[in-house]
Order: sequence, then structure tokens, then C-alpha cells
Amino acid sequence: MTMATKSEIFAQYKKEYRKASRKRKGAILDVVCEVTGMLRKSAIRKFRRLQMKGGTCQEGRGRPERYTPDVIAALKYVWDAASEPCGEILHPMMAEYVDIFRRDKMWAYDDGATAKLLAMSERTMKRRVGAFLRVRRKKGGMTGTSPSLLKHIIPIFKGPWHDLPPGSGQLDTVAHCGDSLAGDFIWTVNYTDTATYWTALRAQWNKGQVATVASMEAITRAVPFPVTGMHPDSGGEFINWVAKGWCDERGIDLSRSEPNRKNDNMYVEERNGHIVRKHLGYARLDCPDLVALINEMYDVLGRYLNHFRAVRRMASKVRVGARYVRTYEKHAQMPYQRTLAHSGVSDEVKARLRAEHETLNPLLLKQDIDTLKEKIYKMLKATRHRDLPQ
Repeated sequence: MTMATKSEIFAQYKKEYRKASRKRKGAILDVVCEVTGMLRKSAIRKFRRLQMKGGTCQEGRGRPERYTPDVIAALKYVWDAASEPCGEILHPMMAEYVDIFRRDKMWAYDDGATAKLLAMSERTMKRRVGAFLRVRRKKGGMTGTSPSLLKHIIPIFKGPWHDLPPGSGQLDTVAHCGDSLAGDFIWTVNYTDTATYWTALRAQWNKGQVATVASMEAITRAVPFPVTGMHPDSGGEFINWVAKGWCDERGIDLSRSEPNRKNDNMYVEERNGHIVRKHLGYARLDCPDLVALINEMYDVLGRYLNHFRAVRRMASKVRVGARYVRTYEKHAQMPYQRTLAHSGVSDEVKARLRAEHETLNPLLLKQDIDTLKEKIYKMLKATRHRDLPQ
């Protein structure tokens, strides 16, 4: 029996049931339960609700649903385009994403759903996005850092970091070695600016000194403002006379973190997992032809991350007993926004970034990234198939 038929049955008997004797109510319940298939207690509660609501048979239990499926679909659309961030990161980016999609006629949701989406609170967005998240198997990578014998030429710097101007960033390498560090394979050099979180990535074959300096040169060209300081770990690819001479020629201060102290390079270390491992995973990339294709992807990825991926900076960290209590800034910001707001960046650089930002679309950039990643793994698969013994 349909809900409409049930409503008709209850509408037929509601007045009589309200005035009936106990015996007559029992007889009415017998008829209603036989016709509708409802349990006796459910029918009694139904009549009671109708009586308390003035006799109307139109029932809607609980609070009216505000975020209807079209609003959740719109949220999922933006969440996918933003590379599945958490709700705290997605919330401050929402309005700009919607404006860009409307500008490029890529927004298929009506004004009502859009208004509700833009009015959604950060807490609600966090809860809704949590339902999208898929369980991922965590896997750790291998470290290829070996201490240099020339550590004495590079001073150790342990902070504070929050007072440094834009252009002073941290460096690290990520090994795409799979399960073994033996042999030749591709490495990624990752640069993260400490003041703005501006990220620049470069792939290279092995981690020789000359190749690493070439990656550092490319990174300085990719960062929109002058690079004045680089802070790697104590790996030999950075702590050597070649890198030291290159930095001295360009007026770049080269410092290093203390050995076996990963938190000294906390800005770039967290980006290794959030960016490099997320997009290239843990597979062994041992084909030199992939370097150019990966760098092509990194060029697109850099624009996507810096212009459209917000970052939430930790404001304080206090030890309470055996625990650390961390507080974070209230609103996450994109590196592009942090750069525009920083007084240490020239007006010329800001104008150039604004002009570039007006031409970008996060969904189109993400589609380009996915296409290039597919090409990378197709080329890797073809290379391995070619190298198999016939």
C-alpha cells in the first residue's frame, strides 16, 4: 500500500478515533492495521501525532532538510575540482571556485542550490566532506638522504620561521625509487616558501650535484618573487661546493637543518606527502624519458596549487603535560592570496599574478594534471614492457 493510501485511511478515521470509546478505538485500529499493514503501536502513534498537529495527515518528521541532494552534488563537484581537500581548507576557496565556474559556463546548478552552498558553514562543510572521503591505505616511502661530509660550510638554522620575508624557503628531495634505492631513478626537488607557502617542483634524473643545481635554477624561475634563501636538510645533493658556489653567485643564503631533525624542515616535509606522493605515489620511476613529462605536469600542478589550493597555517603549539595543543589560523588561504597580502612582495609582482590568476580555471588545470599523469604511467608501463626479456 502506498503512503498516499495510508494517509487516506487515517484521514477517514481520524475524527472518529479522537472521540471514540476505548472499545471503538480498538476496532478502528484493527481495521487500520489490517488495511495498511502497520503495527498496532505505530498506528496509535500516528493517530496521536495527527491529533497533536490539528488533524492534518501531511507528516514530515524532524527538521526540514536544508542541504538537498543538488546542494551536496554541487559541493562534491567543487571538492573534486579542488583535489579532495578537507572542509576547513575547502570552505574559504568555495566562492572563488564557483565564480570561476560560472565565468567559464561550467556551473550547472541553480541559484537556490548555489546560494545554500555559499552560505554553508565551515563546520557543516567539514561534516559533509567527511562523507566523501575514501579510506586510503597509508604507505611510507624510503629516504635517500645521506649526510654530506662538508656540513661545516653551511650553517644550521632552526628558526624562527614566521618572521622571514617571501623568498626564503625550504628544500627537499623525494626519491621515486619504489621498494629499493639501488640503481638509477627519478628524484623530485621540492621548494616551499615559508612566508607564503608558494610551492615549486622539479624532477631530475638521480641526485647529482649538477642536476640538483639545475633544478634549483628552474625553481628560482618558477617562484614569482626573488628567492633570497634556501634551507635544505643535510643531504649531500645540497650541501656541496657546487650548490654553495651557485647560491653565493646569486646572493642566496644557504642554510641547513640539523641532521635527524625532520621538524626543522617542517614546511616542505609536509608538502612531500600532500603533493608529491599524492600525485606520483610510491612507484619506481626509473625511465629517464619521464623527466620532461613529469616537469610538464609540475608546471601545471604549480599553477593549480599556488592559485587554487588553500593552506591552513599553525598559529601556536604548546606542550601541556605529555601532549601538544596546536591551534590553527581561523581561515585557510591560498599561496596566491598570501602573496598578494604580504607587504614584502612588490606591486609589479602582484599585478603580474593578478593578471595570470584571471586566466586560470581550477577544473581545467586539474583535468590537464590528470591527463599528464595518465601519460606518465602509460609511458612507464610501455618502457617496462619493452625491457622485459623476449
